[in-house]
Amino acid sequence: MSAVFDFKADPNAASPLYMQLAQSLATAIRDGVFHADEALPSERVLAEQLELSRVTARKAIDRLVEQGLIIRKRGSGNYIAPKLEQPLTRLTSFSEELHQRGFVPGSRWLLRGFTPAAPDEQLSLELKSGERVARLERLRLADSVVMAYEVSVLPQSVLPDPQKVEASLYTHLGERAPVRALQHIRALNADAKLAGLLEVPLGAAVLFITRVGYLASGQAVELTHSYCRSDYYDFVAEMRRD
Repeated sequence: MSAVFDFKADPNAASPLYMQLAQSLATAIRDGVFHADEALPSERVLAEQLELSRVTARKAIDRLVEQGLIIRKRGSGNYIAPKLEQPLTRLTSFSEELHQRGFVPGSRWLLRGFTPAAPDEQLSLELKSGERVARLERLRLADSVVMAYEVSVLPQSVLPDPQKVEASLYTHLGERAPVRALQHIRALNADAKLAGLLEVPLGAAVLFITRVGYLASGQAVELTHSYCRSDYYDFVAEMRRD
C-alpha cells in the first residue's frame, strides 16, 4: 500500500466500515494517489496493512469494482481502471486523446464496409436517397479495457476503402479529416446489446455522443455515434464570464 494513503475509521460515522474504506480509496484514486493500471495490494495484504478484517477489505474492493474505479483481472489481482478526461474545446481522435494521456489505444472491429445511408445519415451528411456510405463499427479500448462502442459513417467519396482504416480514422483520412465538429451529449441506459458490448450491467448509465465533422469548406464528412462508459469518461468544458 502506498505510504501516502492513510485510512482512519470514524467510529461515530453512520456508514459501515467497508463503506468508509471504499470512500477513502475512491478519494485517493480520484486525487491521483494511485494511477491507471497500478496494481492494488491483495485483499489479505490490504487488511493486514490497515488492521482490518479481510471481509471489510473485500467488500470495499467490491464496491469500487461496481463503481468502475477498480478492475479485477482473473489470476492477476486488482488494478486501477483507466479514466479518460476529454476536453470539449478541442477536436481530436480517440487514439490521439489516449496517446496524449499515456494510454495505449486499441480497437476491436465489428464492421468495416459499405451500407445504404439511413435517413438520419442522409440528412446529417447531405446525401442523396439510396447513396452508400462507409460504415465503421468498433469497440474502443484503452489499455485493453473497453471504453466505448463507436459507429462512424462517412460518404463513400471520403472513405473509398474502409478496410484500410486501422487504428485512427483521422490519421487515415489525412487532409480529408474534419477540422470542425458539432457534438451533442446525452445520457441513456444500456439495453441488452449495448450492455454486452460495453461489459456493463443491463440498464447502466452510458454517455451517448453524436458528432458531425466538417471540412474547412463546410462539407459534412463524418457522422459518429459513440456510446461511452460513464464510469471511465469525464468530459470537461472551460467556461468564461465576459
